[in-house]
Amino acid sequence: HGPSRELVLHAVALDFDRARVGAGGAEAPASRLLRVRRIVHHGIMFTSEVVTRGIRVFVSAEFSPERSRPADGHWFFLYTITITNDGDETVQLLARHWWVTDASGQTDEYKGTGVVGEQPLLGPGQSFEYTSGTPLDTPSGFMAGAYHMVVTASGETFDAVIAAFSLDSPHQSGRIN
Repeated sequence: HGPSRELVLHAVALDFDRARVGAGGAEAPASRLLRVRRIVHHGIMFTSEVVTRGIRVFVSAEFSPERSRPADGHWFFLYTITITNDGDETVQLLARHWWVTDASGQTDEYKGTGVVGEQPLLGPGQSFEYTSGTPLDTPSGFMAGAYHMVVTASGETFDAVIAAFSLDSPHQSGRIN
């Protein structure tokens, strides 16, 4: 039967963080870097939540039937992200870095300044929420990424992890299951 989707996505999120930390040489304390709260499938809505250095990133994703054309091999997914500063320092989101992988294993990488045209500044206890979307050439896949953040008082930068989340439509090979 193989591992459950939740277990697989959890492993992807942890592998992503290990690769990021390992590339820099010395391992930092795990509690300072990453705490995966949950990656859950709720029918047609998929979520993930992770905390990195006090920055909580919660994602909910869902299939968008009105923007999809399965007969033409086009599936579209919406995701809403809430970034909350649970820490004690003011931070600013400078850039985003995404990996979008479809069911065939094709991975596309996207980098850019800010999110939805903004570079939100988050004081302790503040949140920023936005909705965006991504197309796929297959009926399912997943996304993971990171937000490049700066602590405004010190200028220190770090990456807040976006835990992997599933993109799944009710379609297989263009037909509804």
